[in-house]
Amino acid sequence: MQFPESWLRTLVNPQLTTAELAQRLTMAGLEVESVQPAAPPFTGVVVAEVLSVESHPDADRLRVCKVNVGESSPLQIVCGAPNVAAGQKVPCARVGAKLPALEIAEAKVRGVASFGMLCGASEIGLEDRVDGLLVLPADAPVGADIRSYLALDDSIITLKLTPNRADCLSLVGLAREVSAITGTRAYLPTQPPVMKEIYDTFNVEVQVPEACPRYVGRVIKGINPDARTPDWMVMRLQRSGIRPISAPVDITNYVLLELGQPMHAFDLDKLSGGIQVRWAEAGETLTLLNEQNAELSSDMLVIADSNGPLALAGIMGGAASAVGPETANIFLEAAFFAPEAISGRARRLGLATDSSHRFERGVDHANTPMAMERATKLILEICGGQPGPVVEETGKLPRAKSITLRPQRVTKVLGIELSQEVMRGYLQRLGLVVKENGDAWHVTPPAYRFDLEIEEDLIEEIARLHGYDQIEASPPRANTLMLPVEETIHDVSLFRNYLAGRDYQEVITYSFVDPAWESALLTGATPIALQNPISSQLSVMRSTLWGGLINALAYNLNRQQNRVRLFESGRVYLQEGHRLRQPHYLAGLCHGPAFAEQWGVAERNVDFFDVKGDLENLPGIALEFRSDKHPALHPGQCSRLYINGHPVGWLGTLHHKLVQFFDLQAAPVLFELELDALGSRLLPRHAGVSRFPSVRRDLAFLVDQQVTAEAILNTMNEVRESCVRELALFDLYQGQGVPVGLKSLAFRVVMQDTERTLTEPEVEAAVSQIAESVIARHGAKLRS
Repeated sequence: MQFPESWLRTLVNPQLTTAELAQRLTMAGLEVESVQPAAPPFTGVVVAEVLSVESHPDADRLRVCKVNVGESSPLQIVCGAPNVAAGQKVPCARVGAKLPALEIAEAKVRGVASFGMLCGASEIGLEDRVDGLLVLPADAPVGADIRSYLALDDSIITLKLTPNRADCLSLVGLAREVSAITGTRAYLPTQPPVMKEIYDTFNVEVQVPEACPRYVGRVIKGINPDARTPDWMVMRLQRSGIRPISAPVDITNYVLLELGQPMHAFDLDKLSGGIQVRWAEAGETLTLLNEQNAELSSDMLVIADSNGPLALAGIMGGAASAVGPETANIFLEAAFFAPEAISGRARRLGLATDSSHRFERGVDHANTPMAMERATKLILEICGGQPGPVVEETGKLPRAKSITLRPQRVTKVLGIELSQEVMRGYLQRLGLVVKENGDAWHVTPPAYRFDLEIEEDLIEEIARLHGYDQIEASPPRANTLMLPVEETIHDVSLFRNYLAGRDYQEVITYSFVDPAWESALLTGATPIALQNPISSQLSVMRSTLWGGLINALAYNLNRQQNRVRLFESGRVYLQEGHRLRQPHYLAGLCHGPAFAEQWGVAERNVDFFDVKGDLENLPGIALEFRSDKHPALHPGQCSRLYINGHPVGWLGTLHHKLVQFFDLQAAPVLFELELDALGSRLLPRHAGVSRFPSVRRDLAFLVDQQVTAEAILNTMNEVRESCVRELALFDLYQGQGVPVGLKSLAFRVVMQDTERTLTEPEVEAAVSQIAESVIARHGAKLRS
């Protein structure tokens, strides 16, 4: 929102400097983005009258002018402007004047003395509207300082408004706000109804009252198409960032800035059959004022006549019905369009207009009739014409809802003591109606403050007017209750710290993923689709963490990072029938060399068993690894992870087809755990160090190739005596001396007692029990 300070001060003029005003606005939540001078600094320029113009004796394009600058005798000035003429009032820089680009001195121009310079707009830092001199009104006082006459000692203020403060997208709205902030009285414009002079009307039919609850129109005939927009209005428009076009259009733009009500003027002679407010029909097109050919969809609101769309409602008018240089009769429109009927349509067409900016955020529907009268009055004053009666179609307009406010709640939230009189005064200065009802107040906001909906909104308004800088900072204080936490609950931070200590890097990836990843990693998966995705590559919710990890791997490989070890903890999103579930997962990935390059260890790539070892040492859990199949993992290097017989995750090498799909150099090793399924954490148990010697026995079994070491270890653990401290596989052998179809598995059995030295019979009994159980259950043979 950009506006000249001088315009605001005609409505409310607090005794504050520009800097102080900007500070007060910013501290009240209306951030002042910039304050710029309306014109660059210059001196010595006055209003002058051109008395005579003669040809230069030695230059065809130069003129010798006699100029009255309010002194005892006229000045002779050589001028090259093509539009200079006797009788004009123009800016004149006298000798000694300092302009933005030069300093004026007495000079000879092609042999003729010149005692100053006649100025165009650009030479005093303004925007040129014509080629040549800036011609001033005939009543401009000769000799007056041009800065004072053109109000150039002005500031252009730019606000960075938040979307909820649509009420401040007008000078009247800002004046109300400044009045409330400073306590200065505001003099807001009022406009009584303009009396009709003719009875001409144009039929209006609102077919979608939910999208257009109020539509106001009026016919004005016989306007002067050559009417010139007055300089004061041009100045305000330009300093508000709007380019003057023609008097009728400039007036509608002026009312938009002044009252915040977008308006539009149609050439009445180009309309037929009456105005219709309706949704566009599929296939309709409209050439807009910017000459863009817009293809309309059925959710776009249009203003139409019997021949088709005339304008995109609340966004931009059409070229076919635009006011032009020959327009004598107009149909003036002011409407209230529901924000949801306008929102997003302009962006879809690549447009951003002042009208759509306001309608998307909300316009004061109570202001629409006054805007019509204000625009009519200005058109009659500037362009002439005869107004017809106002035509209005009104549906169900939004009603302000009463909000309950508790003064005690204000004190609790803000942390400061304010009297009820002060609170009530702040709210009333904002135009809110306050009715007391015991310990609670019923506060009704005005129609233009539709951002006020709940009690906290009102508390914020009180804080704004009191001044955030007046609220002392204090540390938050609260009674805390330390609740007991079960030691058996898994803390994901333990896993994260453990993996970080194993040289993994933690990553955080998007929860939105490419549906192609999900289809590739989980065959037959039906991921949860987003209704309004950021892009087609981020259109579904992830059902595994692997996709993001593999994408991060590819990103690093493309940047010459060959050794990559990543992990992530986060939620995945699963649809199980009609039920949605979002369990917490922990997943990891390893690729490239097993160890960082060094002299002491031969280089080799990470393999399945490296990552298996990392998982076996996760704190607080004891995982079981069982061979299984997963669509994303290599069938020969895939393991299902279990705890106490319940599946909790997967470990394996990425399937070779997916290596090609993700365009990787080699297959990474992946794992994934569902943290919610891990059960209780295993707690360490203290056992004293035995003073007595341990005994080791090695058992080697010949078993079928299909028998796993895990199965044998499970059997051993089931029958082990209390003195058995350790059971571990230490050798696998297949080859000479071992029959075909069999393999040799060697296990270490370590025994120790904490109270005494074990006897040989006790050792033999414990070992025999283990060996006999393995032989019986697995058809094993004991090797000698």
